[in-house]
Amino acid sequence: MSAVFKSMEAGFEPMTEDRLDAVVEIERRAYGHPWTRGNFADSLRTGYQARLLCAGETVLGYFVAMQGVDEVHLLNITVDPAYQGQGWGRVMLDALALWSRAQGAQWLWLEVRTSNVRAQQVYLQYGYRRVGERKNYYPADQGREDAIVMSYKL
Repeated sequence: MSAVFKSMEAGFEPMTEDRLDAVVEIERRAYGHPWTRGNFADSLRTGYQARLLCAGETVLGYFVAMQGVDEVHLLNITVDPAYQGQGWGRVMLDALALWSRAQGAQWLWLEVRTSNVRAQQVYLQYGYRRVGERKNYYPADQGREDAIVMSYKL
């Protein structure tokens, strides 16, 4: 059963080293091949845009994005499985698009596992378009899995 936040406002805050335990715990619950604490720590040290979506002290989700010259590459976006299906992914995509526009980006890019149909549907409904495929991009239980490359014109 998933929890719903009705009486508490949600907002964004920077992802920080001291919140990585909560992030890694969500990551482990959400994925069969999760990012490690080191992946997140490296992203923070590199200066990537890394934001938490929180309701009070509860982390509902997060995203990590890398800025390029006129584009932003979404590296990780995750809603805690307990809060999926409530629109939080779209809220994070909105925040990412606003931040990206403010940086002068014209495009958003991402990869998504071919098996992650639910995420693909969220991206397509948001306005992302499928533009390509990367063979053997992700680790999988049996070898490697292809990624679908998607883009969004800001």
